[in-house]
Amino acid sequence: EVHLVESGGGLVQPGGSLRLSCAASETTFDDYEIGWFRQAPGKEREGVSCLAVNEGDTYYGDSVKGRFTISIDSTKNTVYLEMNSLKPEDTAVYYCAAGPYYPPDVVNSAWRSDAMYEYWGQGTQVTVSS
Repeated sequence: EVHLVESGGGLVQPGGSLRLSCAASETTFDDYEIGWFRQAPGKEREGVSCLAVNEGDTYYGDSVKGRFTISIDSTKNTVYLEMNSLKPEDTAVYYCAAGPYYPPDVVNSAWRSDAMYEYWGQGTQVTVSS
C-alpha cells in the first residue's frame, strides 16, 4: 500500500508561482510512474504531468508545457510540481498518483489515463485569482 500526501496548494495571483509536493510513506518511488492530475469544478480530471522515475522521462499536458516542471527528491521521497506563470484556468484540485512501472512507449501514450495509476492522494486546492 502506498500512501500519498499532497501539500503546497493555496491562493495565488495570476502570474504567480506555487510548488506542490507529493510525499510517499511506507515505500520509495523507485519503479513507479508518478502523475499529477487536476480537476476543476464541473470538468473532468485532467492529466497535467508525469514522471517516469526509472528513466527520468517527463511528460506535460499542452496547457502547462513550458510553465510547469515535475521533479523528484529521492532523499526525501517526494515528487514536486513547480508551477509558474499561473493563470486563472489553472484553478483546480491537484492530485498526485502513483502507478507501477511501464515501458516508455506505454507511458508515452497512457500517462494521461487514470487507469495507469493505482494510488491517489487526497488532493490540494490551487486557486489563481486576483
